[in-house]
Amino acid sequence: MTEVVFAVDIGGTKTTAALADRADLVVDAATAPTPAAEGPEAVVRTVAALAAELVERAGGPGAVRVRGLGVATAGVVDVAAGAIVSSTDTFARWAGTPLAGRLREAFGGLLPPGARIHVQNDVDAHALGESRHGAAAGARSALVVAVGTGVGAGVVVDGEVLRGAHHVAGEIAHLPVPGAEHLRCPCGRAGHLEAIGSGVGLHRHYLALGGDPVAADARAVVARSRGGDPIARRALVESAVAVGRGIAGAVTLLDPERVVVTGGVAQIGEDWWTPMTAAFAAEVIDALQDVVIAPGELAADAPLRGAAASIWNECEVMT
Repeated sequence: MTEVVFAVDIGGTKTTAALADRADLVVDAATAPTPAAEGPEAVVRTVAALAAELVERAGGPGAVRVRGLGVATAGVVDVAAGAIVSSTDTFARWAGTPLAGRLREAFGGLLPPGARIHVQNDVDAHALGESRHGAAAGARSALVVAVGTGVGAGVVVDGEVLRGAHHVAGEIAHLPVPGAEHLRCPCGRAGHLEAIGSGVGLHRHYLALGGDPVAADARAVVARSRGGDPIARRALVESAVAVGRGIAGAVTLLDPERVVVTGGVAQIGEDWWTPMTAAFAAEVIDALQDVVIAPGELAADAPLRGAAASIWNECEVMT
């Protein structure tokens, strides 16, 4: 009988559940919109329904041996407790949710008695996935930065994710950076990296510079920049520079062997990547100039493979 684990990625807009093998490879996956605004109960039901669908597609409960459940989720996570410490307003009543316990109840017979459940922040899982199987594979230490709708980062050392005393190690989003003083971060403070470096931040920066409000989002700003709009070009470059500066600060503090940058904004291409890396090189000290900055390789599979790796590790500790 094939041994697998459930790997789940709970994001603000969509939730993906997968069956993953011992190599953390996704065997099968199913996705549904995340009912984040409806509260924890709806989110948990969605995860359980996706897991049931996967088991049915695999041939029913007797066809696979499920060893555990690894979860990557938005929000600050107390990994030891399997609980959400805090989150953005995207997830209604998410903070304080004992997610591991709620999932165990909802999964019922989908999980065998005593099966372990491992819950962690989605960017931490993403970082572990890239470190084990992607662009940071082979490096003893890595900083993995995700730049998309928001900005997040995870730190992996000797195969383990650094969590921190307050569960926020690697939270690069809230580093103060020059040039963001006029923009408010989702945390409520002005001048943080996410306020200008994220996709949402890029768009808001463009509007603050006097850009055309008809441009609805970051994609529109990028299109206008490529079409010759000087305000859009300035906004794009300054957003990328802020990310490069933020990474330089984190690298100076952590001295990782490798940096991986991933996410939707990082996929803009050379228009974004060139000013970002140039800003990093301009800010970081000489001793760190040879730190490799590589694009992510696993895309949406990264948090799933990281979640799978974490729960397989717990299963091995038990045996």
